[in-house]
Amino acid sequence: MFQSLKCPRSRHRAGVVGVAVVGMAVVMLSAADPPWQNGIDWPKPKVVQPGIDGSPPSDAIVLFDGKDLSSWRGGEKWTIRDGYAICGGELTSKRAFGDCQLHVEWAAPAEVKGNSQGRGNSGIYLMGRYEVQVLDSYDNETYVDGQAAAIYKQHPPLVNASRKPGEWQSYDIIFTAPRFDASGRLLKPAYVTVLHNGVVVQNHFEILGETAYRKPPRYTPHPPKLPLQIQYHNCPVRFRNIWIRELEEDREPLLKPLRERLSGGASAVSAG
Repeated sequence: MFQSLKCPRSRHRAGVVGVAVVGMAVVMLSAADPPWQNGIDWPKPKVVQPGIDGSPPSDAIVLFDGKDLSSWRGGEKWTIRDGYAICGGELTSKRAFGDCQLHVEWAAPAEVKGNSQGRGNSGIYLMGRYEVQVLDSYDNETYVDGQAAAIYKQHPPLVNASRKPGEWQSYDIIFTAPRFDASGRLLKPAYVTVLHNGVVVQNHFEILGETAYRKPPRYTPHPPKLPLQIQYHNCPVRFRNIWIRELEEDREPLLKPLRERLSGGASAVSAG
């Protein structure tokens, strides 16, 4: 009986010793081989409350909440009812934007009239120059770089994620504005990612220049921020729940020293 009580305690002491030895080995290994450090003193990310059930996040600028179009020029030609607005003319935001995350919900008319580009046509113009096409592309043949969620006349969507006419659809657009130097020379093109109804349809596409129907794309210098535009194409497309987040923090200067170290090869990294 005495030995049977002693054995568990002996096994317990052996287990404690074993854990201690392993712990010391881990500490010694960490001291001998410390984790890699990038050397960047990152700023602490600010806290943003995400939206609930489709509402905008806490740092979003609400451009249309279903009540009025006071954030836009041209809204007097639109009709507001039941939390949405019906397109009746060109709409231009009063504020200018550059790099951004943009959320737009829209619906083509439930009653199908016309075909191809004559059916539920509108467009979201980033900086008033770079169009993400709005079109009823549900069972509607047209040129593929002009269908819904295309970067107009430049790049078709990766897939057709369109819902039926009359149903609400969403665009979530992440846009990086182009950069120009003081002389107007293009330093960096614009890029765009688009989610159509939650599906990635443009994956960091490099925009080739201004989008147009009759002209090839080309860049012309412009300010770092310009207003948004919603196109009127003689179709009563509905819009609701439009909000935008400005993406103004440029972390590239913090990354530049690390990029230079890494471009120097493994020896430069280990020397740093």
